[in-house]
Amino acid sequence: MATHHDVYIPHLQKDKKLARIVTGPLDLLPVRRNIALKLIGSIMSQQLSVKVADVIYKRFLALYGGKEPRPQQILDTPAETLRAIGLSNAKVTYVHNVAAFVIAEKLTDARLRKMENDEVIAYLTRIKGVGRWTVEMLLMFYLGREDVFAIDDWGLQSAMTRIYKLDPTDKKAYKTRLLQLSARWAPYRTHACRYLWAWKDATPTT
Repeated sequence: MATHHDVYIPHLQKDKKLARIVTGPLDLLPVRRNIALKLIGSIMSQQLSVKVADVIYKRFLALYGGKEPRPQQILDTPAETLRAIGLSNAKVTYVHNVAAFVIAEKLTDARLRKMENDEVIAYLTRIKGVGRWTVEMLLMFYLGREDVFAIDDWGLQSAMTRIYKLDPTDKKAYKTRLLQLSARWAPYRTHACRYLWAWKDATPTT
């Protein structure tokens, strides 16, 4: 019986430079529930190490007895309570923004799952504090989308610069080149990103 990785691994290996880092199959991309809360979690973790982000998120859940809160509960949580768990003023505002958006739009997981990637990006980046990168991570790791390329991700840029020997000085030309390279990996760009991240983490530059 053919497994899923029998499809994407040979496809990505057509790119000879990428082929060097395409090792075994990756874990399946999950489709998770309560995506609004995942969006809030990713806002909280911005500019923080994974370790610190985990601590803050655990404190956040502790405010609601360790259970996942509903958007209305989050909106009803005073700003100072959220600041006390270690969130900056800006992040407190963004967290409340997401909760308010979910309530106003009656947003459900089912509705997001029906949308194309570009639609999800356009829709969720309307929320102040939610950028394209945040939504791309959500698409990959919470909606299980296989064809997402997070062009602004520093880790991906760093890995691609080294593997393809790119010159990032001319920003516009550099981004054009990143898009050209990633186009080869469609419709499995998410998997290519995952290989690039893993390779970068395994091969420090120092």
